[in-house]
Amino acid sequence: MFDAAARHLNFRLAAEEINLTQGAVAQQVRRLEADLGVQLFDREARGLALTGVGREYHGSVRRALAIVDEATRKLQPDNTKVTLSVTPSFASKWLVPRLHKFTEVYPDIDIQTVASERLADFRSDGVEIAIRQGRPPFGEKLRVELLAQVELCAVCSPDYADRATPIRQFDDFADHPLIRDSHNHWDRLFEAAGIKARHRMMQFNQTALAMDAAANGQGIALAPRLLLSAELAEEKLVELWRDTRPDQSGFYVVCPDRPKPNPSRDAVIDWMLSEAGKS
Repeated sequence: MFDAAARHLNFRLAAEEINLTQGAVAQQVRRLEADLGVQLFDREARGLALTGVGREYHGSVRRALAIVDEATRKLQPDNTKVTLSVTPSFASKWLVPRLHKFTEVYPDIDIQTVASERLADFRSDGVEIAIRQGRPPFGEKLRVELLAQVELCAVCSPDYADRATPIRQFDDFADHPLIRDSHNHWDRLFEAAGIKARHRMMQFNQTALAMDAAANGQGIALAPRLLLSAELAEEKLVELWRDTRPDQSGFYVVCPDRPKPNPSRDAVIDWMLSEAGKS
């Protein structure tokens, strides 16, 4: 009651905020002053004014109440906000172009996207869902759902495909300028095939950048089919080859396997699985 009165400098407004009568607030503040043995307010004709002691005391009270509010908030999280950890390439090439669809279906759920190459820690980062590329298991006590197989595709711009030497077999890629990302898929595929590239590869640290370079006619990039769907549909890129080998790694939706229900988190997961199935 003191805090509300000190912020409003008015017993009536303080009473309205905390749903009590003006008399009850005034009485409790007088009792507080009597217990402390100090005067916290000057009662003036136009309303209240904090005394010097009251102003100092209110600063300490506000800090203490803020600590209480924060502790309570952590115990009662906002169940309409879902924090999702993804790589920058997944965010820009798959998630962001589709988020408007999620908002149309779930306008009350707020997806907070954290785009980083760093592996999220569910215990300390406040992340509820992560998209991980690889092969499970990813850890203990985790719910894991397959979003899509990686299914690597070699892609280039339509213009490059028209003017480049035809590719009839995988070995022919060695004669072309190739674009590599941090996953180094070209190196592993060439090593498995027993061949070597005959051009220096253009290097990027993110798949999205390699895809953009290919779309601009810089050469041929390898990227997961899941991330290519928009560019292929819009004919910014054309597919030259696809890795159809079994037992490939995949994109997985990962979240803590907790007994407490979280409808908002589950809605985000179900929506992503549905969208991945469409693409």
